[in-house]
Amino acid sequence: MEMQQEIKKRVYKFGNKTTDGNSTMKNLLGGKGANLAEMSAIGIPVPPGFTITTEVCTEYNLLGKDKIISLLKNEVEAAVAQVEDIMGAKFGSNENPCLLSVRSGARVSMPGMMDTVLNLGMNDNSVQGLIAKTGNERFAWDSYRRFVQMFGGVVLGVGAKSKEDHDPFEEIITKAKKDKGVELDTDLDVADLKQMVADFKAACTAQTGEPFPEDPWDQLWGSITAVFDSWMNPRAIYYRNMHGYPEEWGTAVNVQAMVYGNMGDNSGTGVAFTRDAATGENIFNGEYLINAQGEDVVAGVRTPQQITLEGSKRWAVLAGVSEEERKNNYPSLEELMPAIYKELNETQDKLEKHYNDMQDLEFTIQEGKLWMLQTRNGKRTAAAMVRIAMELLEDGRIDEKKALLMQEPAKLDELLHPVFDGEAIKAAKVLAKGLPASPGAATGQIVFFADEADKYPVSILVRVETSPEDLEGMNIAKGILTARGGMTSHAAVVARGMGKCCVSGAGAIQINYKTRVMTIEGNKYQEGDWISLNGSTGEVYEGKIGTKDAELSGYFGSVMTLADKYRKLGVRTNAETERECKVAVEFGAEGIGLCRTEHMFFEGERLVRMREMILAEDEAGRREALDKLLPIQRKDFKDVFAAMAGLPVTVRLLDPPLHEFVPHEEENQKEMAAEMGISVEAIKQKVEDLHEFNPMLGHRGCRLGITYPEITEMQARAIIEAALELKAEGIKTFPEIMIPLIGTVKEFKLQEEIVRAVAAEVFAEKGDKIDYLVGTMIEIPRACLTADKIAEVAEFFSFGTNDLTQMGFGYSRDDAGKFLPIYIEKGILKADPFQVLDQEGIGQLVEMGTTKGRSTNAKLKVGICGEHGGEPSSVEFCHRVGMDYVSCSPFRVPIARLAAAQAAIKEQA
Repeated sequence: MEMQQEIKKRVYKFGNKTTDGNSTMKNLLGGKGANLAEMSAIGIPVPPGFTITTEVCTEYNLLGKDKIISLLKNEVEAAVAQVEDIMGAKFGSNENPCLLSVRSGARVSMPGMMDTVLNLGMNDNSVQGLIAKTGNERFAWDSYRRFVQMFGGVVLGVGAKSKEDHDPFEEIITKAKKDKGVELDTDLDVADLKQMVADFKAACTAQTGEPFPEDPWDQLWGSITAVFDSWMNPRAIYYRNMHGYPEEWGTAVNVQAMVYGNMGDNSGTGVAFTRDAATGENIFNGEYLINAQGEDVVAGVRTPQQITLEGSKRWAVLAGVSEEERKNNYPSLEELMPAIYKELNETQDKLEKHYNDMQDLEFTIQEGKLWMLQTRNGKRTAAAMVRIAMELLEDGRIDEKKALLMQEPAKLDELLHPVFDGEAIKAAKVLAKGLPASPGAATGQIVFFADEADKYPVSILVRVETSPEDLEGMNIAKGILTARGGMTSHAAVVARGMGKCCVSGAGAIQINYKTRVMTIEGNKYQEGDWISLNGSTGEVYEGKIGTKDAELSGYFGSVMTLADKYRKLGVRTNAETERECKVAVEFGAEGIGLCRTEHMFFEGERLVRMREMILAEDEAGRREALDKLLPIQRKDFKDVFAAMAGLPVTVRLLDPPLHEFVPHEEENQKEMAAEMGISVEAIKQKVEDLHEFNPMLGHRGCRLGITYPEITEMQARAIIEAALELKAEGIKTFPEIMIPLIGTVKEFKLQEEIVRAVAAEVFAEKGDKIDYLVGTMIEIPRACLTADKIAEVAEFFSFGTNDLTQMGFGYSRDDAGKFLPIYIEKGILKADPFQVLDQEGIGQLVEMGTTKGRSTNAKLKVGICGEHGGEPSSVEFCHRVGMDYVSCSPFRVPIARLAAAQAAIKEQA
């Protein structure tokens, strides 16, 4: 093992048009390192340097600092020597110093999440060498103070002692400017900067108890290991968790010769994009600063200027600046340094054509020479994402498969939901943050009760948690905010189905239903107060913020057409209402994979009849109530079948336990008693009778239909009669009746016999018939294990992966939010299994059930109808195991279509 460690290549050099690596090595060199190597290879002017691989980061976390330095020492020293040769300078020299930068670089862009050290190699001797070399004393001392500040903060950990305290370096800078009577750092002179360096070092010693390190090699090793440490800092961990990036990826470390944009008025620094990252427009754009270093542009200390003349003119219009003022005070780089601009423009064009994707560039101009510091595929909005890919396709620069693989399926959410006005959101005050349960933007007045959602023209329903009884109010409200619940809570699932903005699990909010007050960190918000929700980020804002409909460009339709060309997996929707069906069909759904009949019972007369059935003392009473429900159910099914004309519709028979249909709060029990004409005590007794210790594993699903076969009879009759009525009207239907929650084949047979007997009875009554299927929802592990037996009689399987995950893991979906974040943080799980299908464990059950089922029924239709059906990696898994379709909420249909196409393309590759 030791021998393998010694001979392993850990350092890759680049510079002067030679390189050890290339752009295909992102997993090993990180995105930044791979692209620096690639730029060097194609002749782009890149400061020479070297990359320490991501594998070393993993070794570092296992072996520790001293061991890693000993393993790297020879390779790093050789790489530094190459940098010295190319730059004609010496690292650590007092006469001709070669200074270095040390930056992180994971395989994916993680802007601002990890650490950087610039101007490394500065000390009291090398600052004199830099002065002699450049003839610019102020620049040298400015570089020195920047180094001490960055090294002190990043490597030595010097900073504010508590959140109430200020950063000691910033306090020193502020005092220096105040004493001098100036506002800008650039107004400080050499004497001020010299004193600042001394004060910075004293601040470091005060906190660390050690003198500031003067030896350049000690500085270099300290910075390299600090970058590795930053992979595990809280903000990097949070960012990784947010995006699902695994800890084992690690970060590379990039060490480069320093080039300087702060050497005077012929120097500068900037950030540019080869296309507009917001709209996708094919226009070179970006910002720059004269006499500045890279962090100055992004820090916002100085107002940057536009790179192109066109961009500068557009900026002036938005800023209300006259053309004369713009030209005199805010000239573009194109106007100020035309030769540099020409070279930069040619370079950006070369890089985009080389990578065939929009590039995000960083550059420095040092005394009239252009250096490129970084290129990477730029972050972009969903609108830009689809436009850029389709325009590159139209230009013949990429093929159709590449255009589809350039899409991030989850980002399509941005195109399908309302969004906040960009300028308004900048000034908004964030009150709390929860889970981004359902994308979009909503602004409205607070209501605390679902039956009062129509109290204001636009409302936000604020609840501790929601229940099925809140469905109507949820539909009326513009957005939903809950204090409890996760991404698959009732509020989240229903909101996504409605395309409704929802923030769930906002733990900072406290709700007092009696006083109708929401409290956040001591601030009280009354019923009727305005708040706004960002369902894409989970943020809750104070007040009213303007929203606008997302624009569905023609490019979106083009991407979807392409996706349909390549995908093999069908895509259905989960829907129960005519409105949901229409939205889903518009988004390309090819049928319904899950119609939850219980959602049809939670409002108006339906709920009254359902409660009559529950309160009935015997079968005769239940049948009497069900007879009243029959025409209501029949109309519901008819509306859904008509909306999905010619497409298959899978109807799940009643699944939830009956206690969900009765009120549990005394006030509501009194209302129900008055409505039903019976005593409150009778209601309370029935609620008590229906109580279960673990309802998820209790009297629900097929167990209801077996206990009360009359419920199955009524639902089967409603389905078949609705289909026959539509047939008479010339509308084709394809009903698929799904028996829920079976664990044994006998359970399925008992329910199937009822369905087929009722169907035969209705056919005889009407003198006509239709084709229909009877299948089951596979959501109990035992059903997966015995799927071969079940498939002998079932005509289709639909995997209910929400319940299958609950039972497979033994986690309660409603309670898992208390420990799942800790499990993810500690690396026990890589993702929430209720959001991303656990392919290693639950996936085995799904694959086993599919394989065993088809072993006895080659024609078995197989799909998935849990929330996983719209999650891209889960869709890819479903393609891989050979399912016929996935089913998801209407607003996730385009995501599933795209993910299915990408899965097919990756399989071919």
